[in-house]
Amino acid sequence: MAATGEATSTPAVEAGVEVAFYHLTATPLEKALPALLERVLSRGWRAVIRAGSSERVKALDTQLWTYDPGSFLPHGAEGDARADRQPVWLTSGDDLPNDPQVLVLVDGMDVEPAGLAGFIRVLDLFDGGDDGAVAAARDRWRARKAAGHALTYWRQKPGGGWEKAG
Repeated sequence: MAATGEATSTPAVEAGVEVAFYHLTATPLEKALPALLERVLSRGWRAVIRAGSSERVKALDTQLWTYDPGSFLPHGAEGDARADRQPVWLTSGDDLPNDPQVLVLVDGMDVEPAGLAGFIRVLDLFDGGDDGAVAAARDRWRARKAAGHALTYWRQKPGGGWEKAG
């Protein structure tokens, strides 16, 4: 203990973040993402989705507006106004304008350990039909485990639902 009564070493601020890996095998990202975001919003959380390119952001933006005519998933994307008011924000950058509690990584996106600070949960979605994406997800899993994160692995069921594995 230090003279002030504080511990001399503290765990990394990002170590408390729960990281959930979602292995897409039955449906593509565009079909699986809306349901996961609905769960995030039902908890009162905000999310930022980090995609691999501006083109991908535009495609996901369109998908979230049109995936179900009977649903409304409020969101905005880079270039939209009032980013701070959006419960879900899509970006290809590092911006966090909506004060999110959840970070959603798609397209193999990763973040430096310090970039996880402040999030409650990280959702890492990867394509099970792409051997490179699976290998990269395994690398991210090992890195997160070494950093002390609580990890969960979710396998997609044939009908598109999820089951916790491992």
